Amino acid sequence: MKTKFWSVAVALLAIVLCGTAMLAYAQQSDDSGASAWSGHRHGHMGFMAKELNLTDAQKAQIKTIMQTQRATDRPLMLQIAQNRAAMLAATASGAFDQAKVQSLANQQSQIMAQLMVQKASLRSQIYNTVLTADQKTKADQLRQDQITRINEHVQKLSQAGAEPAAQ
Repeated sequence: MKTKFWSVAVALLAIVLCGTAMLAYAQQSDDSGASAWSGHRHGHMGFMAKELNLTDAQKAQIKTIMQTQRATDRPLMLQIAQNRAAMLAATASGAFDQAKVQSLANQQSQIMAQLMVQKASLRSQIYNTVLTADQKTKADQLRQDQITRINEHVQKLSQAGAEPAAQ
């Protein structure tokens, strides 16, 4: 029972953190004068633009693609915010109705799944329509490096989880 509780708690925390990050991203102003691929505001994308040595034309093309995607994402981001508010209201003052919380968590996970699919579609569109062959090779290497880091992290978590049981 403890494992199930912690699994649900971690899943909810991940959903809330992802939702918060996505809300912050969606609410950023486009008229700030900054490129969508530059500066601290878009750390990972700025890193990717630098690593892939994107031209200004490619950056502009990606910015256009992302602005189009943002319009599609906005209703989902609104749903995430509303769902989060409902979760906070449902658990106010220490209240806990497992059926209600489970229902809200399921709704949130479905919305997050839709966002993940859209994000993968966006990456695919950029990869297939914007990047040159050399940039695709570099992007593939960066992705493989990321997969390696994730697998190493998973392995560490697996080992850390096995230690208390061994004691």
